[in-house]
Amino acid sequence: MNDSARNGDFAFRIDANWAKLPDGWNFFEVVDIAVDSIDNVYIFSRSEHPLTVFDKDGNFLYSWGEGIFKRPHGITIAPDGSLYCADDWGHVVHKVSPDKEIVFTIGTGQPAPFHGGEPFNLPTKVALEPGTGNFYVSDGYGNARVHKYSANGERLFSWGRAGSDPGEFSLPHSICTDKQGRVYITDRENHRIQIFDDTGRYITQWTNMFRPCGIFITQDDPQLVIVSEMPPSMPFMNGIPNLGARIIMCDLTGKRLAAFGESLPGDDLPFQFWAPHAVTADSQGNLYVGEVSYTHYSIVSPPQPWTRRCFRKLVRL
Repeated sequence: MNDSARNGDFAFRIDANWAKLPDGWNFFEVVDIAVDSIDNVYIFSRSEHPLTVFDKDGNFLYSWGEGIFKRPHGITIAPDGSLYCADDWGHVVHKVSPDKEIVFTIGTGQPAPFHGGEPFNLPTKVALEPGTGNFYVSDGYGNARVHKYSANGERLFSWGRAGSDPGEFSLPHSICTDKQGRVYITDRENHRIQIFDDTGRYITQWTNMFRPCGIFITQDDPQLVIVSEMPPSMPFMNGIPNLGARIIMCDLTGKRLAAFGESLPGDDLPFQFWAPHAVTADSQGNLYVGEVSYTHYSIVSPPQPWTRRCFRKLVRL
């Protein structure tokens, strides 16, 4: 079985056993991944050990977050090593210092009114505004809003509402910024990425994708936009090919440069995905993919003993 693939100018080799977890540990589901300035990899999972950190060779360094999160969802790392952790069932965002102390928490721990526009109802992810320390929160499963905050956690303004027109959302799921400060939001259930300026003004949208879920933009020039697409979530769509369950790579205009994944979801083949929820890259162009296979598979098929894959490294060739 071939564990390498090429598409366009990109080629990768699967390293499914890169992460060396302590004996008896597992990820269960990997919801998000972040990489720091020295290529340490932070894996955010729905396991007994929510945050596990590895060096660039996959050696386990430490874990953090036990007993803190109700359900992890999104993790973002700042240039100084601070972490922003979105807890969707907890309805909060934590800022965590490099020495793993909670600096501040935004949110009351109770859900804001469903689709009422106030923070938070199942928030999903944080993105940093370049050069300012300000940040954005996508909010989320129980809202259709994006909130912008100052560096010290003061809300500056919000935008968005439920709908399918430009500037409206049906699940703003993940969020990131490019070097110019433009804000990219995976509007997952509207099958598009919407792009805004730093005031929340709508710029454009990309629509040639299926359930875009995770998004990451590289820092090297030219910047690449890397997106994970989820497969259909409705059982009657099982077996329809070429709908999500893949990783796509685009330039900043939205032009697709490459795609990796099979025509149908699964885990029989090295580059076959069940439910790629998150994707990120390190300084060498290697990709890290996290999947929520248990959640997805429990929706589309009856539950069964769980053996599905939830994390892989794609080594750039």
